[in-house]
Amino acid sequence: MAGCVALVVAAGRGARFGGGVPKQYRRLGGEPLLRRSVLPFVDHPQVDAVRSIIHPEDRELYDFATNGLNLMDPAPGGDSRQESVWRGLESLVDHAPETVLIHDAARPFVTRELVSRVLSALESTPGAIPAMPVRDTLKQGTSENGGLIAATVERSALWRAQTPQGFRYPEILAAHRRFAGATLTDDAAVAEQAGLAVTLVPGDEDNFKVTTRDDFHRAEQFLTANHEIRTGIGFDVHRFGAGDHVVLCGVAIPHEAGLEGHSDADVGLHALTDALLGAIGAGDIGSHFPPGDPQWRGAPSEIFLRRAGDLVIEAGGRISNVDVTVICERPRIGPHRQAMRERIASILDLPSTRVSVKGTTTERLGFTGRGEGIAAQAIATVRIACER
Repeated sequence: MAGCVALVVAAGRGARFGGGVPKQYRRLGGEPLLRRSVLPFVDHPQVDAVRSIIHPEDRELYDFATNGLNLMDPAPGGDSRQESVWRGLESLVDHAPETVLIHDAARPFVTRELVSRVLSALESTPGAIPAMPVRDTLKQGTSENGGLIAATVERSALWRAQTPQGFRYPEILAAHRRFAGATLTDDAAVAEQAGLAVTLVPGDEDNFKVTTRDDFHRAEQFLTANHEIRTGIGFDVHRFGAGDHVVLCGVAIPHEAGLEGHSDADVGLHALTDALLGAIGAGDIGSHFPPGDPQWRGAPSEIFLRRAGDLVIEAGGRISNVDVTVICERPRIGPHRQAMRERIASILDLPSTRVSVKGTTTERLGFTGRGEGIAAQAIATVRIACER
């Protein structure tokens, strides 16, 4: 394999973060933090492959976090970050890439432009890292007398290092082999010890590392500030026909008639599917699941709703809440409302508190009032990432 491979270091245990799940697998804005950190490399035209370096005990968490992404099999990490990177580099020996990017899984906001800057610098030097100039005045303190100032540190030549750090693969592999077991805090330090020239390229203030719970809250706030709210509306109608039950919002309800339709005729889920598709500008249910296609004959409508939910995620969105109103004289919706909420929540992987289901009548007016069929309307609210 020629070209570039990105290694995403995700083998840490998150001791400073606390909790039972390593921070890289916690949900940030509805998605595992690791997935957000991997995606910029998967989508980058100059990156040919992506491999994560994980703790061997985290394979199930990793598989869930990266489900559906085109990635190389993960490599097992070691007891330190430096050892984990070295193992990741060794795992690429047979692939022999020209360059490698090494990125911390705890930095979920890397941009395509930042990756491109690092790769461009590798055309002239064996190493390159993004960095930010130090703006604050730096003080050297002492542990004596309550932590007094010992000196002011000259800051003009100081930079805060970020990732991804890029290197020509043979050189950084040789450097890691030579200094295996050292206690160096980043890969640029390993390169420096080996005498490799490393270029500084402009970093990104938003490319911060999630280390503590405060950092995680900051990341949540960053996502909120960089998202816009979108809404979609859906409406569907099905007439009554032969049968002994109806399916509404994923719940089968005994009734003296059924609903006619190509699928299971679930008006509630059909309306909600259209609402989600509308929120992201992705057409309607018929464009994704044509009613004339025989494979959808009698199909459970949860297939349609789940696909709409997946499309929201693929568009960089997160479902905030959904609201469905079922319009009919019979059957009564109230006794089944909670079951409907829980079913929708399960399909969309949402807390049930984000799902509302209501029933109403038209006071015996119109086709629903005459008992000719059932209608449903739905609205969905989605947070979606703004273009960066």
